[in-house]
Amino acid sequence: MAADQKFSRLTLTAMVVGSMVGAGIFSLPARFGAATGPFGAIVAWIIAGGGMLMLAFVFQSLAVRKPEIDAGIFAYAKEGFGSYLGFVAAFGFWIGTCLGNTTYFVLIKSTLGAFFPVFGDGNTPQAIVVSSVILWAFHFTILRGIKEAAFINKVVTFAKILPIFVFIAFMAFAFDYDKFAASFWGGGDYSGSQVFDQVRSTMLVTVFVFIGIEGASVYSRYAKTREDVGWATVMGFLGVLCLLVLVTLLPYGVLERPELADLRQPSMAGALESVVGPWGLTFVSAGLIVSVLGAFLAWSLLAAEVLYSAAKYGLVPKTFAHENRHQVPSTALWITNILVQCFLIVTIFSQYAFDLSLEMTSALTLIPYILVAGYALKLVLTRETYAPGSKDWGRDMTWAAIAVVYTFFMLLSGGFKHLVLACILLAPGTLMFILARREQGQTIFRPLEIALLGVFVVGAAAGIYGLVTGMITI
Repeated sequence: MAADQKFSRLTLTAMVVGSMVGAGIFSLPARFGAATGPFGAIVAWIIAGGGMLMLAFVFQSLAVRKPEIDAGIFAYAKEGFGSYLGFVAAFGFWIGTCLGNTTYFVLIKSTLGAFFPVFGDGNTPQAIVVSSVILWAFHFTILRGIKEAAFINKVVTFAKILPIFVFIAFMAFAFDYDKFAASFWGGGDYSGSQVFDQVRSTMLVTVFVFIGIEGASVYSRYAKTREDVGWATVMGFLGVLCLLVLVTLLPYGVLERPELADLRQPSMAGALESVVGPWGLTFVSAGLIVSVLGAFLAWSLLAAEVLYSAAKYGLVPKTFAHENRHQVPSTALWITNILVQCFLIVTIFSQYAFDLSLEMTSALTLIPYILVAGYALKLVLTRETYAPGSKDWGRDMTWAAIAVVYTFFMLLSGGFKHLVLACILLAPGTLMFILARREQGQTIFRPLEIALLGVFVVGAAAGIYGLVTGMITI
């Protein structure tokens, strides 16, 4: 790439912000209102912000220390822990992205449901039909080689940011301190002693809104200097964190906590409507739809690219590396959108389709995040890439250790339900890895990998049993 085509700090920062600001932020008022009060929200963002900042530092450090690994975050897992965990990271990220795309559709239809009741909360048969039409329209458009143009990027970014700033401004203007203080510990019968349980129930949604933090690191090879990657990651992250905190806390000073919890998604639209009237609902809803459709285009390409890159690395069958005459990874795109279609159909049977999709996206995306943090910790412990007496060693040890603890805690805090539901996807998905290894004539599993597969199979069996008996509900 020519020097004049290198990405500036501003461009890299925009990639971080653009990757992170998506559907999740529009859902925060109700998600937090249903879970906790302002104090619990503050604690949640301190934990999530600190943990994700450490993960951002990990991505930045790996971009400098392992510049040759640039095929996606799953490549770190493969390099550090072998092919099967590399596959698990790639498959988990791919499935999580597919579920994230499902979330986009549910949110769009739920948004329209405020104007057209036939769409309900985004999981009615009519909503699924319309979502399916949009899904395949985008699919065939992408197959013709239409990718994310600069104009689309600008429109989508503007559509994301403008409603958020308008929302923050009006919430700040209408803010009532007494109302905020009344629900500080959760309101009603809640107390400070219950903060932990309240915070725990918000953990997966905080992960969801931070997905995309690796945005600058993914493109680190295009940065003018490696230092720009770290600067863009940290500054973009801090800017988004400020928006997330304001969108979460300000509504407590406008509506009672039960009123926040009862808002339909996207709850930011309902909260603004309570202050300015019906135009607030329309304004936020319109911005969200444009934003989410643009985000869906970007993440559809990303999901296909993950599967395509995994095929190039030999982690899934080589057929997924096929490109059509427009240089689009067509096989990967087909299987990606077929899976999204299946998830859309499943949402008909889910009472809280948006929440389930959001939480499962977070749980599955945490798998590659844990492995990336683990790889960074392994480099520190083995001192690979570190010269004797390196001043960076202690700093990187701190970053990696905290990132490992944080991501692992986030996965566990989601609860048993999400773990076994993830196993239901991971266990049969391993067939793709088995086929790839047979294609290459290589030994399929090492002993420890067989044990890990056994854990996935047992978890899948427990999940299926729970769904059949009603112990687990979706």
